[in-house]
Amino acid sequence: MREYFAPLSGQATATGAAGKNDAMNGPSAAESSAAAPTCYRHPGRPACVRCTRCERYLCPDCMRPRTVGHQCVECVQAGARTIRQPRTRFGGRRRSATPLVTYVLIAINVLAFILQMTSAGLERQLTLWPPAVADGQLYRLVTAAFLHYGATHLLLNMWALYVVGPPLEMWLGRLRFGALYGLSGLGGSVLVYLLSPLNTATAGASGAIFGLFGATFVVGKRLALDVRWVVAIIVINLAFTFVIPAVSSQLISWQAHVGGLVTGGLVAAAYVYPPREHRNLIQAVVTIIALAMFAALICWRTADLLGELSV
Repeated sequence: MREYFAPLSGQATATGAAGKNDAMNGPSAAESSAAAPTCYRHPGRPACVRCTRCERYLCPDCMRPRTVGHQCVECVQAGARTIRQPRTRFGGRRRSATPLVTYVLIAINVLAFILQMTSAGLERQLTLWPPAVADGQLYRLVTAAFLHYGATHLLLNMWALYVVGPPLEMWLGRLRFGALYGLSGLGGSVLVYLLSPLNTATAGASGAIFGLFGATFVVGKRLALDVRWVVAIIVINLAFTFVIPAVSSQLISWQAHVGGLVTGGLVAAAYVYPPREHRNLIQAVVTIIALAMFAALICWRTADLLGELSV
């Protein structure tokens, strides 16, 4: 019996010693790995820092330093959405200093001129010829504002756009500036459609440019800036508009110039003078009203022309 129990006793003693050693050495490697926190996005990476908002563990790649501690990627993005975007004085979203809309408009006009010079018949198909508009080609009211009769015509209009466009775009924001330009050009086209002779085909961005002149005067007055320079430009260009055709054979569409000038000034006033608490609503309503008025005038003129041409 002694010989039988002796090995068991020794085995028990060895096992007890090993248990004591394990207790002294601490938890096993598997237990330590299971207890160590890991990154919520990268489960295989150990983490010891928590997000100050959601308290999830972060690895170094997921840490985003904040004023106090660090935050995770999702919390930083959620916080950014709650930050109010900077706005211009008249409600437009403040973006980069680059006048993107101005440059895009210049590029479109230049591209249209290149196509006009290289594509036979394009000018005849896209200029503002009232009988064609009455026949259903309403797109001419828009396309005519991007065509020009010669390089000088294009350069003068694009230079004016390059000068007055960027400050207006900065003051109003891209969306409102684009709407102002489009409404001014359309206002000029509508007055051409209403009053120009039926045998004339009108083209040019002058209506939109005159609208920007009028808007610059209105916005400048609203900001208490010196607007004498733009008043001089408007007077000189209006004199040029009416005097040159009277003393030469050159035709200038005074309808486009006056229509664009009046539209641009009125739309700009609606954009910059309303009180701040109702500003966005008034700006949107005025834009819609202007489009509705243009549509009504176009319909009335079309019915009148169709009756006249059918006689």
